[in-house]
Amino acid sequence: MPYAALDYYALEELFTEEERAIRDTVRELVSSRIMPSIGKHWSAGTFPHELIPVFGELGLLGASLSGYGCAGATPTSYGLICQELERGDSGIRSFCSVQSSLVMYPIWAYGSEEQKQRYLPEMAAGRVIGCFGLTEPDFGSNPSGMLTTARRSGDGYVLSGTKRWITNGSVAQVALVWAKLDGVVRGFLVPTSSKGFSARDIHGKWSLRASVTSELVLEDVFLPQDAILPGVSGMRGPLSCLSQARFGICYGAVGAAMACYDEALGYAKERVQFSRPIAGYQLVQRKLVEMVSEITKAQLLCWRMGRLKEADKLGSGQISLAKRNNVDIARNIARDARDILGANGVTDDYQCGRHMLNLESVYTYEGTHDIHTLVVGQDVTGLPAFDR
Repeated sequence: MPYAALDYYALEELFTEEERAIRDTVRELVSSRIMPSIGKHWSAGTFPHELIPVFGELGLLGASLSGYGCAGATPTSYGLICQELERGDSGIRSFCSVQSSLVMYPIWAYGSEEQKQRYLPEMAAGRVIGCFGLTEPDFGSNPSGMLTTARRSGDGYVLSGTKRWITNGSVAQVALVWAKLDGVVRGFLVPTSSKGFSARDIHGKWSLRASVTSELVLEDVFLPQDAILPGVSGMRGPLSCLSQARFGICYGAVGAAMACYDEALGYAKERVQFSRPIAGYQLVQRKLVEMVSEITKAQLLCWRMGRLKEADKLGSGQISLAKRNNVDIARNIARDARDILGANGVTDDYQCGRHMLNLESVYTYEGTHDIHTLVVGQDVTGLPAFDR
């Protein structure tokens, strides 16, 4: 059945004509180019690389950045792009999110003019793929504990260390690696062809299977002086990138929830048991109404968050609240949708099981649910509950 996006409170009226046009363009892309094949890619554990040039042509890579071949769209437009892409699959949204928010954004915000000219136009077109090297095998929720180091050597730097759970790692041409230089966290643009750099894919995933996830190993990788991002030092650099990416995740989770609701509603109206379609039974209606309620609240959170970001009034705690809420409700909605579909829900003929498994990763990465709880807790009390 054709996709029917839930809009129970007529939120359509809150978006500009341009924002609706961008959203509808991506919605059509997902319906025509992603949905027909994404189930097979997920089952096979492959990413649809053929879509990358299409993302570039449509201006979806670095969409909210200005200049250097980027579209210069509003933050809300970027959020809606993420919403529609994740309606297709979390792995698709993750690819665009990493490229746009975790690699292109820091180059745009903190890079030299030479770095911007070298990388951003090519990345916006999809001809150069980037990855973001922050998380390490022993340091996820506490990134400041990283062991990866950089030391000065002659007219450049030498990087050593390991990064893990890195989206796009083995397919990237450039890795933005965060390392400690004289004890201070700095960002380095590392060509993946550099001697001593290697990327090994992580296999055996039952979540985000249509996404490339890798471990990066840097063994005395030499970089010239112009590889360092000159505009930022300390944890403010990587954390500001994560805020950009989490903003998109908040919208993306809503897209996954909308996909699951739409599938569950359509199935329940057609699946007849006993004397009527199961949508006519009270217990199923309760599940569907809970989905409508939670999706609508999450949509409103996203809309308000976008307007605050456009006014430069959005705080990291507010992003954490939305990430925490929206991924959690999407996770629960995917499970309820799977329940409504019964045994059919565990087959790849339907999408809710795929979303259900993908959202376990989204629930964990870029700040776990519990860590975001503590971030908001500190924001409202002024008292940190963990070391920072």
